[in-house]
Amino acid sequence: MFNAQEKVQEVIKFIRNYCEKAQVKGVVIGISGGKDSAVVAGLFAKALGAANVVGVWLPCHSNNQDKSNAERLAKHFGFELKEFDLTELYDGYVKQFKFLNDTQDNEVIDANINIKPRLRMATLYYYAAYLSKKNKGLYLVPGTSNKCELYVGYFTKGGDNVADIQVLADFTVEEVILLGKAIGVPDDIVDKVPDDGLSGLSDEDKLGVKYAEIADVIENNGQNVSEVAKKKIEVLHNNNLHKFHIPTFMQKEQN
Repeated sequence: MFNAQEKVQEVIKFIRNYCEKAQVKGVVIGISGGKDSAVVAGLFAKALGAANVVGVWLPCHSNNQDKSNAERLAKHFGFELKEFDLTELYDGYVKQFKFLNDTQDNEVIDANINIKPRLRMATLYYYAAYLSKKNKGLYLVPGTSNKCELYVGYFTKGGDNVADIQVLADFTVEEVILLGKAIGVPDDIVDKVPDDGLSGLSDEDKLGVKYAEIADVIENNGQNVSEVAKKKIEVLHNNNLHKFHIPTFMQKEQN
């Protein structure tokens, strides 16, 4: 039986112990308007104090509801929220590839989607480095990926998988929701249908499977999942292993 209140205390203890050992002064968290970043921000605000948490809203052709969610979340937990609009930067970046004048839209859609989280992560680390110097103390960038996303590789390599500390990586989507409710994340945010805020599609639409099915494969070897869904999840998992393990040639000693 998953006890959300107990898990919250365990995560808070983990954060405090690590940050004390590493002499961390604060954290910079990208706030998307969805549940994962909301729960991460809430946990760090409780663990380190809201004054040591900086949320960053990073719009890039984003919708206003996500901005509203980010603002409400910051007010709810009491942390500062900064905005860095990446729309012009993104448009300028993509424009540099106009030399690919024979390229069709469907050929660059994934490249365009994936450059957004890479620009966002670069911005978070830039701001964390700035705050570290300004405030004379180390600022880290926490990750916001959950266990289900990680299992099927639903993240951008060099983007949202880059982080200094992970606190949701061992929790399924349903468990993240329970953690969010336990710490008081507003219901409409914690119950929001997961989406990447980039493609206009829900996560489950893009993946072709449900997060509950992924969780069942992880926890029960897919006993309650159709063979079709189970196979699709296995393919996603195996095809994305390269995101975790970089093939590296190693010289062997010669006799």
